[in-house]
Amino acid sequence: AYYEYPNAPKMKEKNWLSADLIFDLDADHLPGAPKSYADMLEHVKQESLKLYGFLNNDFGFAEEDIHIVFSGGRGYHFHIGTPAVRSLGSAERREIVDYVSSTGLEVNRFFGKKEVSGDAGSESAEVFVLPSEDEGGWGGRINQYIISYLSRITKQDDSIKILKGFDRIGDVKAKKLVKIFSDQHKVSLLKQGNMSSLSGMNKLFEALANQAVSEMSASVDEPVTADIKRLIRLPGSLHGGSGMRVVALSISELETFDPLNDAVVFNDESVQLKVIKPFSVQMKGNEFVVEPGDNTIEIPEYAAIYLMCRGAAEYGSK
Repeated sequence: AYYEYPNAPKMKEKNWLSADLIFDLDADHLPGAPKSYADMLEHVKQESLKLYGFLNNDFGFAEEDIHIVFSGGRGYHFHIGTPAVRSLGSAERREIVDYVSSTGLEVNRFFGKKEVSGDAGSESAEVFVLPSEDEGGWGGRINQYIISYLSRITKQDDSIKILKGFDRIGDVKAKKLVKIFSDQHKVSLLKQGNMSSLSGMNKLFEALANQAVSEMSASVDEPVTADIKRLIRLPGSLHGGSGMRVVALSISELETFDPLNDAVVFNDESVQLKVIKPFSVQMKGNEFVVEPGDNTIEIPEYAAIYLMCRGAAEYGSK
C-alpha cells in the first residue's frame, strides 16, 4: 500500500493513497491439494501459471508489470503496481478474483441459439453456437478447451468408449464425432464457433464447458486481494515457517522453479537435533524422515532449519 505519511505512528494518520493489486496462492487453500510438501508446491505452481494466463491474456497486463514471488512457504504472490489498478477498491478487486476463479460463472450464457432451416418439408431446428476461439474471456477459453479435448480424444484407440461415457452420446454420435474431427475444414468451423455439424449434442457441450471451467479456473485467496492495506513478504527475506528465501521470479523462471532446491539458502553442514514429533520432507533431492526418541540426529543444516521452523525439532543434543 502507498501512504501520504508512511512514517506516522498510527494507521489513521498515515492517509492511505493507493495499493498494488495483490494475489496470494497458498497450497493450504487449494481444493484437493496433495499431502506431500513437494507435490503441494508443484500443484500451487500450476495454479500460479493459470493465474498468469488470466492476468496476461484476459486483462492485458504486460509481462514486465506482473511481479511473481515465491512466498518462501507454501505458495506464490503476484504483484501488479500499474497506476490503472492502484486506486481500485476492495469490491473491484473481489470482482477480479471472481473472474479468475469462475465464481458465479454460468456456462450456459456462452451458448447462443441459432435457428437453421431444414430440408424442404422438414422443420427448422435450433443449434448451439459458441464464441470463437479468438474471442476474449471465458467464451474463447471454453471453445479452445472443447475443441482441444475432442481433437485429442477422437484420435485415441478407445475414443468411442470415452465419448459414449457422456450423457446422450451413443454409438452413432460417437462415430460422428470421430469423423468430424478428422475433417480439418469442419474443425476450422468449430473453432469459429459454428457448431452446426454437431447438432443434437448440446449435453456434451454443456458437460465439456463445465469441465473446462473447473480445470481452467485459478484458485486464489480472495481476502488477500480484497485487503487494500495488506502486508506482503519482502523478496529476499526468509520465511519464518520454513527458513526458505522469498524469491522474485519472471514467468520463464517460474516454469522451471523448484522451491525445495532453488529457495534453499542454508548449507550442507551437519547439525545435531532433538526430534520432537514425526516429520518428513524432501529438500535438495534428499528425503528426510525423522521420529522422536531419546537420541539426537545429525542432518544437513538446510533440513535442520526447516524442521526447527516447523516445530518438529530443537537445536542441539539436549
